[in-house]
Amino acid sequence: MILHLDMDAFFAAIEQRDNPALRGKPIAVGGTSDRSVVSTASYEARKYGIHSAMPMFQAKKKCPDLIIVPGHRTKYSDASRQIMAILNEYSPLVEPVSIDEAYMDISGCSRLFGTHLEMAHAIKKRIKDQQHLTCSIGIAPLKYMAKIASDIQKPDGITIIKKEQAQAFAMALDIKKIPGVGKRALSQLQRLNIHTLGDIHRYEAEHIVSKFGKFGLRLVELANGIDQSRVESRHIRKSISKEVTLSHDTTDPKYIREVMLSLSQSVGRTLRRKKMVCANVFIKLKFSDFSQITRTHKLNLPVCSSKSIYDEAVRLFENVTLKKRVRLIGVGVSSLQDESVPVQMELLGNGQTRHKQWERVDEAVDMIMDKFGSDLVKKATLNPSIKE
Repeated sequence: MILHLDMDAFFAAIEQRDNPALRGKPIAVGGTSDRSVVSTASYEARKYGIHSAMPMFQAKKKCPDLIIVPGHRTKYSDASRQIMAILNEYSPLVEPVSIDEAYMDISGCSRLFGTHLEMAHAIKKRIKDQQHLTCSIGIAPLKYMAKIASDIQKPDGITIIKKEQAQAFAMALDIKKIPGVGKRALSQLQRLNIHTLGDIHRYEAEHIVSKFGKFGLRLVELANGIDQSRVESRHIRKSISKEVTLSHDTTDPKYIREVMLSLSQSVGRTLRRKKMVCANVFIKLKFSDFSQITRTHKLNLPVCSSKSIYDEAVRLFENVTLKKRVRLIGVGVSSLQDESVPVQMELLGNGQTRHKQWERVDEAVDMIMDKFGSDLVKKATLNPSIKE
């Protein structure tokens, strides 16, 4: 049996916990400018249709009394670490998947902690007593099902799907609730008259796979009660990224490159702090009409230097023809691995040497920033108005 824990409106709940004046009121955590987006909305705000990633100006239109609260990342991270520590006391197999949610394999834990329901209540009580926060829990025999179950009785709920109930639950499950079914896939599925997971059985497996590829195979497996996903106690982070909404829309390539430099420094520093290297670099551009594109490139050698990340981000950007003004810029890396894993040296040239030289410079700058603050050292080319 798999348990999925999801904190309720995590960032907003922490702000309401720490400031009694915010309790019971519609709040949104995020930037205060109209160009910012909502990071998390309290349940009082969600009644107005406000949700994460919504532009702040739209949120304020929906709720004129909305209170906007700047985020406090360190505070959220501290609470998350303490919550994950609680979970690790109940099972050796805990997989954090984000700052506010995690999976647990609780098979065989009943002898120590009682029934699954008793265990869920005990975990919720520990979190409530220690953090003064609520969470929702789903328990099911399959991983994807546990995640869906945790959302059924939000906030502060518990939903358990027993093994004998799993097949009937899956067959009646609304297809849009399956993790990974986005707007495009949903539209295609609905054209095939597939509205529930059970409707997959209307077609031969080969037909679904030919239409949707690997995701089609996963849908077929889920419809047959198969989920190969397992709880991994050592969750490997798949990517690191940083993005910023600009103070004004722009097509100025010089300014865009300056922003990319600032973002690349931030991403590179996080990468080095985690003692990891990356094999892919990607960029994200969101335009004034809220459409967006991403571009990615696989590197010849894994790197962790900010300069290497920036150089690749700029190359990706230079291959984009700007037809609209840019509203948001993001830089990220993926295909991460431990820096201690040996990599094959380039057969020709001195690329590896160049990367290492910049990595040593970055490490020295990191040490200075850790000791004296992140604002002490800045690239000379950076515009003072750019903030990470």
